[in-house]
Amino acid sequence: MNGVVNMEKGRDRTKTTRYSRKIGRMGNSLGISLPKMLAEKLNVVQGDEIEFIENDQGEIVIKKVRKSNLPENVRPEVLEAFYDIFNEDQDIFNDLRDR
Repeated sequence: MNGVVNMEKGRDRTKTTRYSRKIGRMGNSLGISLPKMLAEKLNVVQGDEIEFIENDQGEIVIKKVRKSNLPENVRPEVLEAFYDIFNEDQDIFNDLRDR
């Protein structure tokens, strides 16, 4: 089965694909390989960056990191700090938006 299982979900028969991989050692870290079909769906190749996002239900979503071209005078760490603050204070921003 190659660690890939196609399933029908619920009564509405929505198709769900599950991928299974064993965790392996990569230097001092742990790692997994992406199944070819999943790599193609994510449109990733060796050297690309992916991010893991945990939602409110505790599920992990995997997405390809989109690279953006920053203006010359903006350092990446400044933008990253902005996103960190934005995510921490998102409720405050939403409240201000709704006023």
